[in-house]
Amino acid sequence: MRKRWLSLLISGVLAASVLGPAAPAMAAPTFKVPFPCGQSWSGQTRTNHSPAYAVDFNRTDDLGDPVVASAPGTVDRVADLGGTSYGKYVRIDHGGGYTTYYAHLNGFNVSVGQSIGYGKVIGWVGSTGGSTGPHLHYEQRLNGADIQVRFNGALALYWGTRTYTSDNACSSSTGSGTVNTSGTPLTVRSGPGTGYTAVGTVADGTRVTIHCQTSGSTVTGTYGTSSIWDRIGSGRFIADAYVYTGYDGYIPGVPRC
Repeated sequence: MRKRWLSLLISGVLAASVLGPAAPAMAAPTFKVPFPCGQSWSGQTRTNHSPAYAVDFNRTDDLGDPVVASAPGTVDRVADLGGTSYGKYVRIDHGGGYTTYYAHLNGFNVSVGQSIGYGKVIGWVGSTGGSTGPHLHYEQRLNGADIQVRFNGALALYWGTRTYTSDNACSSSTGSGTVNTSGTPLTVRSGPGTGYTAVGTVADGTRVTIHCQTSGSTVTGTYGTSSIWDRIGSGRFIADAYVYTGYDGYIPGVPRC
């Protein structure tokens, strides 16, 4: 009986050490419509699409129209499958397991390894691969599995056709600030909160570029208590309470994440 109890105890300890509390997943990027600012496109979803959650975009005379990155990231695939499947397509790695696909392109404007931001032209609408007419086949994926598409956090229409108007790179303004921690390095998180994974540090006195700001967990720091978090890179957030920006709240002109 004692041996059985001891065996169960060891098994429980091992299970706890393996399972443990899971770290929060990296926050999803703020995806934008993959076309230049102000353009309106018809996006279609359908149950027999492959993969199921992909969106096909069209508008009148769209052959050769520019396609832009829907979020910052690194180009990790530029491929031409000829007359089958995606044809000419680009894949962008946004960090945290998130990727986007842009297929049936007429041509490329990026190369593998290139870092890009919102609004960067990556190629042009085409009808390559298994396409039967010009359009953009667009996907969002997480860890390789297709997921339902979201723009600015709002779910695309499933199932049917909707018009989407792009605000991609409409405001390219950035802000800046100086980290002030009285000597201690400031932890960089994968998302806007202390519960997100630590992905590095920023030294006291570092001047940082703030690409966008958002709300998250409340932090008390050098400049009081604030729930504002500053995105200083793809999947890299720091608490604004430790950053001198010249403003008590959000920085005017800097977009919200």
